[in-house]
Amino acid sequence: MALSSGYAEATTTQAHHTTSHTRHRSVAKTASTPSKGGNPVILTQQPGTELDRQARKLASDDIATSRRHKEEPLVLIGSAPLSTKKGDVALFIELQSAALCGSAGCSTDVYLRKDQDWVKILDSVSGQISVLPTSHRGMYDLLVDGSDRWLWDGNTYQDTINAAPIGNLRGEIEQFQDKHKNSKSGQ
Repeated sequence: MALSSGYAEATTTQAHHTTSHTRHRSVAKTASTPSKGGNPVILTQQPGTELDRQARKLASDDIATSRRHKEEPLVLIGSAPLSTKKGDVALFIELQSAALCGSAGCSTDVYLRKDQDWVKILDSVSGQISVLPTSHRGMYDLLVDGSDRWLWDGNTYQDTINAAPIGNLRGEIEQFQDKHKNSKSGQ
């Protein structure tokens, strides 16, 4: 299977709502030089290609969800070398439909070919994905949405942005449960 890779600044837009389903269109703009944020991955429609067939198979559950909502999703795909080893190319898949995209936009999944199978290595990120020149454990770092850096841990990509602390949530839940349990037993 031959996978082509290319880089450009890509944007996607949704348009043309109809009563029975939503249609989408994709717009891609080619950048003249890579940005400081690495090489953006191009996501485009590639109907009828082997890569499109593989993407539709990998995303079949999400496609079925969209169709249950009477929407035919737009399937955008791209490929880029992520491994520092020559020949390892990743498949990027973004589905666009009202049923699948939220307030953060549409999410992209990333798969890497392992023998005869595709293995998901990055799940549901939103925003432009760029491949950075730096690498960890044999895989290039990724930049999502211009500021969110993802590093390879040997098995999957991990976000470097730490989640905000939520305090003593477990203790607060236990206190609430104890209080609620005590008030019920006193009735």
